[in-house]
Amino acid sequence: MADVAARDERGPGGPLSGLLVADFSRVLAGPYATMLMADLGAEVIKVEGPQGDETRTWMPPVRDQVSTYYLGVNRGKRSIALDLRDPADAEVARELARRADVLIENFKPGGLAKYGLDYDSVRARNRRIVYASISGFGSGAGAHVPGYDLMVQAISGLMSLTGDPDGPPYRAGISVFDVMAGNHAVIGILAALRHRDATGQGQHVEVNLLSSALTGLVNHSSAYAAGGVVPYRMGNAHPSVFPYEPLPTADRDLIIAAANDGQFRKLCGVLGIPEIAEDPRFARNKDRTANREELRPILVERLATRGATEWFDALVAVGVPCGPINTIDGGFAMAERFGLDPIVQVGQGDRAIPTTRHPIRFSETPAHYELPPPDLDEHGVELRKRLTTPQEDDRG
Repeated sequence: MADVAARDERGPGGPLSGLLVADFSRVLAGPYATMLMADLGAEVIKVEGPQGDETRTWMPPVRDQVSTYYLGVNRGKRSIALDLRDPADAEVARELARRADVLIENFKPGGLAKYGLDYDSVRARNRRIVYASISGFGSGAGAHVPGYDLMVQAISGLMSLTGDPDGPPYRAGISVFDVMAGNHAVIGILAALRHRDATGQGQHVEVNLLSSALTGLVNHSSAYAAGGVVPYRMGNAHPSVFPYEPLPTADRDLIIAAANDGQFRKLCGVLGIPEIAEDPRFARNKDRTANREELRPILVERLATRGATEWFDALVAVGVPCGPINTIDGGFAMAERFGLDPIVQVGQGDRAIPTTRHPIRFSETPAHYELPPPDLDEHGVELRKRLTTPQEDDRG
């Protein structure tokens, strides 16, 4: 692994301990991917331009005058500010790429070539590099199109599926395809590292938001690709399952997701209408879906007799999936109730930042949270010294 001796003592190693990741990405998809890798032990060096990652200024909300957007996807990293137009800084960047195990970038396709930081140039000095590129629309005919999550939500068709049937299309409440592409980038990087372990050779991993979106639309994508069907907006309803949507109770809506016949029978039992589960109109999922307008008022009448919290406790006790529609604070409270400990502290003392726990749990190599999100160029002096100190070239 690259440059291990020069690294700080990190305590118990995570599953990615020993990997050096050069992070030339910004905003969300790339930084999210590298944060997940940092949680698992990789050393991540965040390369920023002199003005810093755009998300540093995306506020409100803020914590201690720092954007919470930036804080949410940049823990566990060291920051160095490099102006790639400056020859000396560009050489520092190239040396980082030469020493790295992984390089991840989301520049416009081809945008790093003039700095000698494109895949071919980096691989010429570092044959083991796993070089991951994230773009909006790939490196082919769509390379010239800027890639932002909102654009991809529109172009992919997601917005056509989101909202009331008679209302306008809506974006999702988060940058869903940036997050999805970040996860796909990590999967691709780990697969390429496995290949490198077997062959000694790195490779170029390409991820684009539109491809992530189309695979992420799952059943809707399959409806079109395999069935020639163009799905349409149905509000909170599901095209293939019922009940699988919010239903009103005595005090507020409750999501009920009885996705198979057994769950529906249990739902009817708890609601005190077991005979409905035997009704030929509703006994099988395809019948319930076809006759949802007849079934919905029957369920709503029974649900109106108790509140959402009471129904939640009764239904989950017998294995019927359901849940209240929370605000974000309610989501965190629910995670606390279930023992998921959703908030962790990163850093020490005045630098401690509360942040969302890594989503994966490991029995032997748990995620760790040592470094808070870095200030711009916080580690620039030490990293410049390290990267300008001669090191034996074993990269080929």
